Amino acid sequence: MRRRLPSLLLLAISLCLPFVIANRYWMHVIVMAIVYMLLAFSVDLVYGYAGQINLGQAGFYAIGAYTTALLMLRLKVSYWLTVPAAGAMAGFFGFLLGLPTLRLRGLYLGIATMGFSELVRLTLLCWVRLTRGPMGLPGIPAPAIGGYVFKGILPYYYTILTFLLIAIACIRALAGSRVGKAWAAIREDDVAASAMGINIARYKVQAFVLGAAMAGIAGSFFAVYIAFVSPDAFRVMESFLIFAMPAVGGMATVGGPILGALIVYVLPEVTRAFAMYRMLWVGALLTIVMVVSPGGLVPAFRLLVAKVTHGAPGVSAGEGGAKGAAS
Repeated sequence: MRRRLPSLLLLAISLCLPFVIANRYWMHVIVMAIVYMLLAFSVDLVYGYAGQINLGQAGFYAIGAYTTALLMLRLKVSYWLTVPAAGAMAGFFGFLLGLPTLRLRGLYLGIATMGFSELVRLTLLCWVRLTRGPMGLPGIPAPAIGGYVFKGILPYYYTILTFLLIAIACIRALAGSRVGKAWAAIREDDVAASAMGINIARYKVQAFVLGAAMAGIAGSFFAVYIAFVSPDAFRVMESFLIFAMPAVGGMATVGGPILGALIVYVLPEVTRAFAMYRMLWVGALLTIVMVVSPGGLVPAFRLLVAKVTHGAPGVSAGEGGAKGAAS
């Protein structure tokens, strides 16, 4: 109970937050921050747990957004039916990307996934008959539950918060399962994992599919929340920002993607006077974190707490990211 107290406290604060913050702009910032937290977890699932670099998450994000937008605008499908459809469509493309990139590692895998993201964006830009190209798809209807149509920011906030909590619960369950242990073995040494009888191809593709599906669900929410989608919202730079979030906060930890999203997305809004230098200081921060604490800020904080409270060496910052999944 003592270990769960911070999580329960954070959950209580999250549930009460809309009643404390009356400013609509800051509530919008918080909603978008939660969207990026979900995207950060989708990257962390692939890289932090399975050790596969993915710099193309914006592509899956776009696929989910356009799937929901097209289904709702062209076929008048309910939003709640488009959510699993968006996740399935993004997961399908994750499967198609995962299979041919099984032999790639490190930088080469990152370049391949980045190329996929740009290919998706250019397809959306050029397929004018389906996507309206650079004009985008406006007028996406608001979700409805029964006879209640979403109005204001409050229902959107609790919807994306629910998506995030479900994602965290699923990731924690996977981390402690046989699949999570196989991912950890592949991340540490895929040659040794293969020698132990682990099906490398199967588990790598699973990670890609699940990470892509999670990003697709985030894109599905983004489409109805903004009520407009266009290819400009899914540039390659978006993939770099999403990847930077768990890298700064700490890979393979629950708190890492959350902290990383707050730092990379929310902090520039707080320091809006310097927002034009966003990419500059995000790059500088990422460099500093990687040099000082390669495992991210959350593992470094755990190491510091362990040394202060117990006087013990604890785990290293690099190991903290790998072991944080079980906490």
